[in-house]
Amino acid sequence: MKKICIITGTRAEYGLLYWLMKEIQEDVELELQIIATGMHLSPEFGQTWERIIEDGFTINNKIEMLLSSDTPVGITKSMGVGLIGFAEAYETLKPDIIVVLGDRFEILAAVSAAMVARIPIAHIHGGELTMGAIDDAIRHAITKMSHLHFSAADEYRNRIIQMGEHPKTVFNFGSPAIDRIKKTKLLNRDEFQRAINFPLIKKNLIVTYHPVTLENNTSQEQFRELLNALDTLRETHIIFTKPNADTNGRVIIRMIDEYVKLNPDKAISFVSMGHLLYLSALQFMDAMVGNSSSGLTEAPSFKIGTVNIGDRQKGRIKASSVIDCIPSSKSICQAFSTLYSNDFQQQLLQVNNPYGQGEASVNIKNILKNLETKRLLKKNFYRIDS
Repeated sequence: MKKICIITGTRAEYGLLYWLMKEIQEDVELELQIIATGMHLSPEFGQTWERIIEDGFTINNKIEMLLSSDTPVGITKSMGVGLIGFAEAYETLKPDIIVVLGDRFEILAAVSAAMVARIPIAHIHGGELTMGAIDDAIRHAITKMSHLHFSAADEYRNRIIQMGEHPKTVFNFGSPAIDRIKKTKLLNRDEFQRAINFPLIKKNLIVTYHPVTLENNTSQEQFRELLNALDTLRETHIIFTKPNADTNGRVIIRMIDEYVKLNPDKAISFVSMGHLLYLSALQFMDAMVGNSSSGLTEAPSFKIGTVNIGDRQKGRIKASSVIDCIPSSKSICQAFSTLYSNDFQQQLLQVNNPYGQGEASVNIKNILKNLETKRLLKKNFYRIDS
């Protein structure tokens, strides 16, 4: 059987890969391999590898690479440790192809080791822009090392081809995030409130804010501006989801903990909600607030607003439900005013998600299953003017 190895390092990435993993697992002609790494293995970030097991999967290899440091030196050392771990894992598992998603430093280590091991690489969510984060360069580097590409929009597919990848290897099936939304039986309002032990009221917001990794030490200042803006809201409950293991992310975690401690009646926080609780939450929110890609890819499907702060997602395709603002309390407050205006609330009813309509996972699985992977290794540079 063809051995397809899925690599996952974060809770969010796993949620996007879940249905593809299920499709591969249930295909009798394919063997699913799973490598868990990064935040999945960290107690600080919830040891979310356990959720993978609870979902009925077998983890074939765990690669410990995340050091207890969010400095540039610590992140770089983590990548080095990851390179060693992935090299050893590939030698043991001998996959026919690896599948990665996105743009994080753990995935760059995984892909670099696979390239040297001459293992074909399939990349999901390439061709996008996030000009405020180092992820932007990492994503494009992964594209050039990959052999199959599954973009989430035509604009992104065209960008991958512009980078020299042959059109026959670049597919736009939309984002697997839409599959996750459509195939998950979500909790109703009462079930959700009981599950998180926190009440919803008339106004509710979910907040996820990550460091802007191409800026130097702005996390504390920018997140303080966001908290100041949240303090101006009345009769509003807030659900925080904590940031990823990015440079300077721990200062945001400390500030969330302090805010929730001071405001237990209106705020709650989670290291990791899991995809069922997270998607169930989005049903009942007025907006996704912060700078997470989820505000662009998933929130529009729930007909809710997104208050997108700063430059982390700069360059990505955005639905009409996204309100951009700069990381100042004044600008964020103006965005809240827009969010709750009658005109904007009416506009939300007509929002279309630009990241597809679903079925990405089964389409990706079929390509992985039917293509002869060994022929993918030698690539020519495709010229768009030829």
